[in-house]
Amino acid sequence: MKSIGRALGAVVIGLLFTIPLAVSSSAQSPSTWPQRPVKLLVSLGPGSGADIGARLLAERLTTRWNQPVVVENRPGGDAVVAINAFIGARDDHVLLYTPTSSFTAHPYQLDKMPYDPRELSPVTRISNTLVGLVVPASLNVASVADLMAMIKAQPGKLNYSTATGMTDVIFEGYFKSAGLQITRVPYRDVVAPLTDLGESRIQAYVGALAIVQPHVQAGRVKLIAITNAQGAPNYPDTPTVAKAGFPDITFDGLIGLFGPKDMAAPARDRIAADVRAVLGDETVKSRFVATSQLISPGTSAEFAASIEEQRSKLAAIAQKLGVKAAQ
Repeated sequence: MKSIGRALGAVVIGLLFTIPLAVSSSAQSPSTWPQRPVKLLVSLGPGSGADIGARLLAERLTTRWNQPVVVENRPGGDAVVAINAFIGARDDHVLLYTPTSSFTAHPYQLDKMPYDPRELSPVTRISNTLVGLVVPASLNVASVADLMAMIKAQPGKLNYSTATGMTDVIFEGYFKSAGLQITRVPYRDVVAPLTDLGESRIQAYVGALAIVQPHVQAGRVKLIAITNAQGAPNYPDTPTVAKAGFPDITFDGLIGLFGPKDMAAPARDRIAADVRAVLGDETVKSRFVATSQLISPGTSAEFAASIEEQRSKLAAIAQKLGVKAAQ
């Protein structure tokens, strides 16, 4: 991170979430889009919360649109790989399906902006992935307070990892403000850290509950807290980090769809409306809940506002850490 790891230029990051007002000359009416198969590029690998949600939606939207909706995983680089593939497609039938936390921290992590944020336009908010803080089952830790006490007692000797850039910044910000020393270990995908966690090579991991849940159920790791503002319905006895006394590491796993910057407004609006309709289906809702995701549909404007909220939180943390976004 530039201190938090790497640093990424984004004075322009505020422009990332600007909703295009003009309809392009190739504007389509809601009834004419889609005209061919639609591809959802997912920034995380198979088995991740985003991947599971994308496949649930693709199944229903295929029927609704009478066109195949295919999911293609493009993990890597904290969403940079998927974002560049999406921008390079320059196609309004290729959409980016991603947790916003994968890229909102780029200004404070990467040395150089590898894409132009203005190329992405929020289309619709989809869900809020529940995120868990887990530790090895063998570790003598039963709560967030226990974990922080252990880190304090063993400065620089413990390791942790997180699934996205935003969690990197939030946790590093907290550790620094609390005077705690712990080493962050980066991984190429969000599932691999769980193997090391189960074998105590790392002592903590923050990731989607959907991917940590099988390891919790198998008894290899322990879930000690939920980072979201709202608790997990399927883990009612597990506190949120705020209830555990650590509100500064509260984090919601916001997920949504992005389209090209010049995507026609009617097409964008149709996608948002159809996604909302699909998410209103009780069967779909139950399948999302089963994969530890909270339904949270929203318009492009609502999605943009949610992203701006995340961006503002990160900017405040970076300011405390003395990290400036690259110009």
